[in-house]
Amino acid sequence: MVHRVAVVVLDHFATLDLGVPGQVFRVAETPDGERLYEIVTCSPGGLPVRCDAGYSVTPDHDLGVLDTADTVLVTGVHGGRVMVDGTLPGDVRAALQGHRRIMSICTGAFVLAAAGLLDGRPATTHWREAARFATLFPLVELDPDVLYIDDGDVLTSAGVAAGLDLCLHVIRRDFGSEVANRAARRCVMPPSREGGQAQYIDRPLPDPAGTSTAATRAWMLGRLAEPLDLATLAAHAGMSVRTFTRRFREETGLSPAKWLTGQRVGHARDLLEATDLPVDEVARRAGFGTAVSLRQHLHAAVGVSPLAYRNTFTRAVQV
Repeated sequence: MVHRVAVVVLDHFATLDLGVPGQVFRVAETPDGERLYEIVTCSPGGLPVRCDAGYSVTPDHDLGVLDTADTVLVTGVHGGRVMVDGTLPGDVRAALQGHRRIMSICTGAFVLAAAGLLDGRPATTHWREAARFATLFPLVELDPDVLYIDDGDVLTSAGVAAGLDLCLHVIRRDFGSEVANRAARRCVMPPSREGGQAQYIDRPLPDPAGTSTAATRAWMLGRLAEPLDLATLAAHAGMSVRTFTRRFREETGLSPAKWLTGQRVGHARDLLEATDLPVDEVARRAGFGTAVSLRQHLHAAVGVSPLAYRNTFTRAVQV
């Protein structure tokens, strides 16, 4: 059954946020090319909404279409009362209530918060608007340092490109890593960045060509099962440990160890979803060594054991 995503667009909408769900969910397909999501777009009254880039769009639907949605997605906004005093028109607030799953990209979190959907829950938004958000919505457990937060039926992301990461995460959650990876390839983007990865906040530009850690990161990805200590990584990059660590963090927002652990967890998840390998073998191939170590890291990342994670995808819709 095709999963319907309804995208809510308001005045002052963020232009890229509007395009992200239509692009990413549209290319999520079965191996036979059947689409797994239907995208519909709506606005209050089905009326035109305007962005700050000098144009308007007229969605095909009004907010009534939200009643038919499996997932509701609210795009970011760059202005309006919700950004000033944290209020929404009554019809918008009412329309956002009671949905099975609702998500936001960037400052769309302001809209969810103004609707009362984030009170007492963890959420994120664009780092630049975090202080304003915290002032307007003190009941929300704001974490401005992550790419996205999955709190079950409510999901929020940081700014702009983090919306791509969140949509891929949702595809992976709904249909597994193989479908998400195919969609990522179609969008010419990395298949997975963990939600807990830091936002790129006032990062300096990387050093000139030839001094980046990119080649070493690619080398690491081909050797996840091997022991990779910091001295080995720095030697491969032709840098001192101190310089390598600094540049790695500048380019990724993470320490080498945390980045490597995230890649290993992602590889383990792929193996658990797509193979019948014993957990011990998954742990070995992912570089964790033992099932105990894998269990600890996977639980820290997604809150479940390897077997529970595999069973979730065994029960999922086969595509």
